[in-house]
Amino acid sequence: MHTALCTFQALSKQLKFRHLVLLDALAQTKNMRIAAERINVTQPAATKTLHDLEELLGFSLFDRLPREMRPTELGMLVIRYAQRVLNDLERFVGEMNVKKDGGYGYLSIGAISASLGNVVTTAIKIIKQRRPLLTVRLFEQSSDQLLVGLEQKKFNFIVGRFTEAHQRNIFNFESLIDETLWVVVDGRHPLLKKKKINIHELRDWPWILQPPASPSRQLLEESFSQAGIPMPTNLTEMPSVFPALQLLQSSNMIALQSRSAVSEYVRRGVLGRLPIEFGRRMSPYGILARKDETLSESAQEFVATLHEAVREICVE
Repeated sequence: MHTALCTFQALSKQLKFRHLVLLDALAQTKNMRIAAERINVTQPAATKTLHDLEELLGFSLFDRLPREMRPTELGMLVIRYAQRVLNDLERFVGEMNVKKDGGYGYLSIGAISASLGNVVTTAIKIIKQRRPLLTVRLFEQSSDQLLVGLEQKKFNFIVGRFTEAHQRNIFNFESLIDETLWVVVDGRHPLLKKKKINIHELRDWPWILQPPASPSRQLLEESFSQAGIPMPTNLTEMPSVFPALQLLQSSNMIALQSRSAVSEYVRRGVLGRLPIEFGRRMSPYGILARKDETLSESAQEFVATLHEAVREICVE
């Protein structure tokens, strides 16, 4: 395999979508036969496509191991590019088809659980009243997962927060709202009978928590550390708030959730709030978008509607 530098001119003439589709399939399956089946080509044809791409680039994209094809470091660089291009194409096709059929546009948005209970749902209600033919695809995940998807162009933008410092070089951020966290339990939980509770009493109870990279999880770990006690060991990790709320209502588990997501449940007595205060507050969540890309007209309108939703909620 030659090692000459690949040029833009060569790639623009010879790089094909079939190369990118195969790379994405191989990255997910790590198996040539399964990847070939997934993209509906024969295994020899897929093998030749990969060989041609590696010849074009001048380096190996995968290590051929006995049981799997493992991406090389350079291979991962190319795979991430392929996934960004394919996700961008999927969004383009979706928006084109919606507009062709008389719709207003197509948006793919990611949002953290904390924003779904009021801000994002209120914004969707407002914008659908104005643009009923705007198609909105909404995905709920933790901020760290959403940011990966945003970089891969799965979303037009996301509602979340930074989880690592380097992300500030990649994404723009518009603050929406500060988030208050509550420690909540089922409305019949034994701990609700106590007038005073400190964090030491919570360690031996089962907990529902966000994944380790999430800001709320990090805040709780920091709080236990400052109190000089280890984290609880009986943990269930759930990135989505709604299954967590269901589980809370049928168990003696404890959860750390945003006030906006649980306040109505607490008001009705379905859940109870434990009087635990934290040494610091969560950073505000907001709108994150790629710095190298201008938002579409429909995305800009939805962003404006999110700010409108925040003003409406704050007035309430």
